[in-house]
Amino acid sequence: MNATLTATNETSDGLPAEVSFWQAFLFWLKLGFISFGGPAGQIAIMHQELVERRRWISERRFLHALNYCMVLPGPEAQQLATYIGWLMHRTWGGIIAGGLFVLPSLFILIGLSWVYIAFGHVALVAGLFYGIKPAVTAIVVQAAHRIGSRALKNNVLWAIAAVSFVAIFALNVPFPAIVAMAAVIGYFGGRIAPDKFKAGGGHGKADKSFGRALIDDDTPTPEHALFAWSKLVKVALIGILLWLVPMGLLTAGYGWDHTLTQMGWFFTKAALLTFGGAYAVLPYVYQGAVGHYGWLTPTQMIDGLALGETTPGPLIMVVTFVGFVGGYVKAVFGPDSLFLAGAVAATLVTWFTFLPSFVFILLGGPFIETTHNDLKFTAPLTAITAAVVGVILNLALFFGYHVLWPKGFEGSFEWVSALIALGAAIALFRFKANVIHVIAGCALLGFLLKTFLL
Repeated sequence: MNATLTATNETSDGLPAEVSFWQAFLFWLKLGFISFGGPAGQIAIMHQELVERRRWISERRFLHALNYCMVLPGPEAQQLATYIGWLMHRTWGGIIAGGLFVLPSLFILIGLSWVYIAFGHVALVAGLFYGIKPAVTAIVVQAAHRIGSRALKNNVLWAIAAVSFVAIFALNVPFPAIVAMAAVIGYFGGRIAPDKFKAGGGHGKADKSFGRALIDDDTPTPEHALFAWSKLVKVALIGILLWLVPMGLLTAGYGWDHTLTQMGWFFTKAALLTFGGAYAVLPYVYQGAVGHYGWLTPTQMIDGLALGETTPGPLIMVVTFVGFVGGYVKAVFGPDSLFLAGAVAATLVTWFTFLPSFVFILLGGPFIETTHNDLKFTAPLTAITAAVVGVILNLALFFGYHVLWPKGFEGSFEWVSALIALGAAIALFRFKANVIHVIAGCALLGFLLKTFLL
């Protein structure tokens, strides 16, 4: 079936063949199962598949959409999938793309969370985790290289990336502040030195051509993606209702102080008030879920992060684990329905966490589409992309530290994990191996090592 999704069939003018809704559906379903590596890895997979291989969207249009998603609160990779799905196949295309990005992870995490909380350990997958974590480190490094090689087209953008890295790594500057400063630099820089901030301009690797795309640089914005006040009001009203109805039913049925109602409210705030991806959200979730509400223990939160890191889907899917454990431990449906309680809580938490992301894309997408050739809008977003390269590099170091020195620098160095990471990096950089093949191979190697040697 995958052969029908590639861009090998071209029309006489060099464009890839048109992609039907159901062809796209199959791709987004596949992506939901292979989207490992956190946001950096997931964006790298989408770039490789959608820009380079299938040529559904051009490099410039891809980066323009990505820059918008970087500015929003919430999981940027899932929002990017929603944006591209919406641009290609209208509202339902966006809902399908964004939904399938999350659903496989939801079901997998409900199952793994049940194994964890019911049996007290995750030994069944410990070996797989041992191999996957070094692979994820290599994937994030590759993502920083891939995005950086295309986004950092001149010394000014390199400088923005370097300052961004120092700010978040050494000075612990909040991610929203880094984004805001990059946007300001891009806004004024676009006026003072416009050639330095042109999206898709520059030279070298950043200008590499993958052939004409279905949605190319000069492709007119489709009618459904044009801005109209009536569309904006309609999307806003539907989004409010999709939040208000379940929250109202929970409040009416269980009361405001009930665990499920408080979960809905808390994770709505987490979705709206936290910027900078999953690692920016986690301290807020930890403080509320562990410290304030007592839905789970600190150790359970750390184990949940491990599960979230090594399953497909956005890293913020760790909230699904938090919801499951909280619903299970609090026995919200009584002692005889613990699994049901956990599954319902996990689903509710996922709904309230991701609903704003869909609304943001469907609300703002038409406006963003009208600005992709307007320098005063693209220059700030180009600067943000450069800053994000520095942030991704910091994320790679974060992964590397926790994988290679799991007990801190005072503990022993994990040389086996280092060798796995090195092998994964060689496969990705030297042999251009498929990300999912690398993850599967490292998972199997980790399982064999943990089972028979370590």
